[in-house]
This record gives sequence, structure tokens and C-alpha cells, in this order.
Amino acid sequence: MAETGRGETGDGHSRDHVASLERGLGVMEILAAHPAGLTLSEMAEKAGLTRAGARRFLLTLVATGYATQNGRRFFLSPRLISLARTWLSGASLWTYAEPFMREVSSTLNESCSAGILSGEDVVYVARVPSRHLLSVALNVGTHLPAYCTSMGRVLLSDLSPEALEIFLAKATIRANTPKTITSRTELAKLIARAREQGYASVDDQLERGLRSVAVPIRDRSGAIVAAINASTQSARFSVEEMERVFLPHLQRAAARIEDFFVAK
Repeated sequence: MAETGRGETGDGHSRDHVASLERGLGVMEILAAHPAGLTLSEMAEKAGLTRAGARRFLLTLVATGYATQNGRRFFLSPRLISLARTWLSGASLWTYAEPFMREVSSTLNESCSAGILSGEDVVYVARVPSRHLLSVALNVGTHLPAYCTSMGRVLLSDLSPEALEIFLAKATIRANTPKTITSRTELAKLIARAREQGYASVDDQLERGLRSVAVPIRDRSGAIVAAINASTQSARFSVEEMERVFLPHLQRAAARIEDFFVAK
């Protein structure tokens, strides 16, 4: 297999782009989608390859241990799982999560952040900023009060009613804006609603003009271990628009991040 020099080819690919590797990875993805296995003819049809080409890719995968053959059918082998687990064993959750958060930020053209609960605060553990400037400086390590943030309310929704009552009784709660909800009774209701609907949104709770919506990240036991949100300026989206547009992307990203715990 020859490799060409740097530059762009006519189809827009870099000359460093190895097309045969791309096709081989495509064959692996097709096998992964068909756990009952595929015949040579079936693979050729699904991958858009000749029978000879499909045969070379499949036999190479068998020879390297990434596929197995039983009669006429080819199957993906468990070696790929071992490869993924080797990577996961050295990667943090947020290393794993960042590409999915970056996809949310790029799609929405808004910032996407992740946080965990620490005492009365949400601590930012990952963040992909947008080009839109916010008056609040948010970085990894930033602490914000949980009661008035979307991620905070999602994280608090995992507390038992008794634990939440204790939390709200002890928490320092103050009005950051004229719209900040400071009633502990009302906050308890909003956190309970977040538990029921699986997300929380806030509007002008931390600062004027700032809106956000957050969804939980759950581990294998179903416990909420973190939250991710997308935030925007009130001039860009109404609360209803934000929930309608942002939520599907956040929920999809959360589901993919939760795969980390399944793979581990």
C-alpha cells in the first residue's frame, strides 16, 4: 500500500489519509452492527466492496484477532472490547466525555459544561466554551452555588427528600438577581420536578440574561454522579426554545457518556 505526500487530493482528503484503513474500520463497524455475523457476500454488499476486497479485509481482521470465522460467517471478536478497556483504564470520565460535549457545543454554538456536587456548590470538572461571552467567568474548578444553577438542581435531585431538606436548611441562599428563587419550599419543589422530568432549566437565577438547561450523568447503579449543561444568553433563546432545542443534544451526549460506566 503506497502512501502519498502531504496536501489535498481531489476528493478533499489529505494525502496522508489512508483510504484502506478507513474502509477496514468501516468493515469493523458493520460487523459490530451485526452480532449474528455476516457472510462474505453480505459484507461486500453492505460495505460497497468487491467480494475480493471484502475477503481481504475480513481475513486480515481474523488474522489479527479482531474477527473470527465460523463456516461462511464472520464475527467481530472480543479483542476490540479488550482494546477499549485498555484505553478506558487509563482515561478519566471527562477525557472520555469531552468529544461528546464538544459536539454539543459545536452543534448549538453554545458552551457545554460538566459539574459535580461538592458541599453546597457545583464544581466545574469539564467545559467547552462558546464564542459568546458571558459575564460570569467559568473554568474547570469554578464553584457555583447548587441551588440556583441547572446542574446543581439536577445533582440535588438525586438526594432523598430528607437529605434535601437538610441541605436546603443549611445552605446559604441569597438573591443574585431580582428573579432568583430563595424560598426553600419553592426550591424543593423545583428540585423534585427536576427529578421527575429528568432535567432542570434556570432563567436569570445566577445572573441576569443567563439561561441554562442540564441533564444528569448516571453510573451503572443509576445514581447521578455528574451533570452536563448548555448555557445561553436570554437574547438568543427563550426558555421554551432552549429546552426544545438543547435537550435532545444534551440527552444524547449524556447517554453516550454513560457508556463509559458500562464499558468499565
